[in-house]
Amino acid sequence: MQAVQFTFSYPRYGLGLALGGLAPGILWSGASCTVLRDLPEPDLPGPDWARIATRLGGICGTDLGNITLKTSPYYSPYSAFPFTFGHENVGVISELGAAVSGFQPGQRVVAEPTLWCAPRGFAPAEWCANCRQGLTNRCLNRRAGPLGRGMFIGACPRTGGSWSPAFVAHQSQLYAVPDALSDEAALMVEPFACGLHAVLLDLPADNETILILGAGTIGLVTLAALRALGSRARVLVSARYAHQAEAARRLGADEVIQGGDLYAQIAELTDAELLQPLIGKRVLEGGVDRVFECTGADSALDDANRLARRGGTVVLVGVPGIAKGVDWTAIFSQELRVLAATEYNHAEQYQGKTWKTYDLALDLISQGKADLGSLVNRKYPLGQYKRALGDLAQKGSQGIIKAAFEF
Repeated sequence: MQAVQFTFSYPRYGLGLALGGLAPGILWSGASCTVLRDLPEPDLPGPDWARIATRLGGICGTDLGNITLKTSPYYSPYSAFPFTFGHENVGVISELGAAVSGFQPGQRVVAEPTLWCAPRGFAPAEWCANCRQGLTNRCLNRRAGPLGRGMFIGACPRTGGSWSPAFVAHQSQLYAVPDALSDEAALMVEPFACGLHAVLLDLPADNETILILGAGTIGLVTLAALRALGSRARVLVSARYAHQAEAARRLGADEVIQGGDLYAQIAELTDAELLQPLIGKRVLEGGVDRVFECTGADSALDDANRLARRGGTVVLVGVPGIAKGVDWTAIFSQELRVLAATEYNHAEQYQGKTWKTYDLALDLISQGKADLGSLVNRKYPLGQYKRALGDLAQKGSQGIIKAAFEF
């Protein structure tokens, strides 16, 4: 089978760093770290694993960060190479290990990609303290067990990923897809789970004014999570492109800010005072109650701190890198509370019940409380991966929200 992989060597990495900014295509040409290879299908690591025939493999900003070599080296001790890309997925079970129960060959599923204690082969009595509490996104064994290094499906050599016709998943990672859901809606379970986790970390009050910075996939699913969970907070969304603004309005934004002076518009919408320091960016006296920063960009991290009111909350949802040009003075001066939301877990608290985030995501989508399938608005065969990555490098002009490889 063919698979798009990330393979590390210092010459490949150096070439990509040197030339990727001038000629982005070099990053996925095969000369840098991203290559298309012919591979055998991955073996089942044990009898409690299943093989999945991919139907859709989503292309995520995290994947693009790896391809463009912008991901922080912080993650490198948890990584092994080469790995096949693709943690967003929907597929059909093609093979079941002898110990798998509750699933059938031919059944459509999504696989939660996090490789926590159970997929790593630890018996429940051996799970780490976090996994025992359901905090699987904080697993303490991300390098341990037979799987070795690799934090999730789509970044682990043993499991493969959804940028190929087949990958493998542990039975604890499998979730049945209801017949009524389209493949596109099922593919959005993973990013929607990220948005749900970010919101459920500290559910906003209905009288809050919230700013979502960024209306790409993560910003839009965070907005969708707020509305699906019943939030009546006033939500402002900053969007760069017209198609993003349209999607934000459809998903329940009260105000969409597209173009113009973001600081002046937030000041007007919140009755804040706009102040100019001696040098540098402006600050607000006042601002929004809560900011969900959904881009990971340095400039947006800086904006999030400056646009939140005194005592407000900033939630980091987009994956940040090594932040340069971020003035952290606002956090101290405004006594801001900063939260970080990574992945999802098995211990979400909602309406007096403990949920796995994936179960909650599937439940809300199935109830029609989050109409997300239409966000998947570009699909490619895997053989056109260079075209796909080239289009995503200019996704604003291409009108892309979520792209996927289709098998």
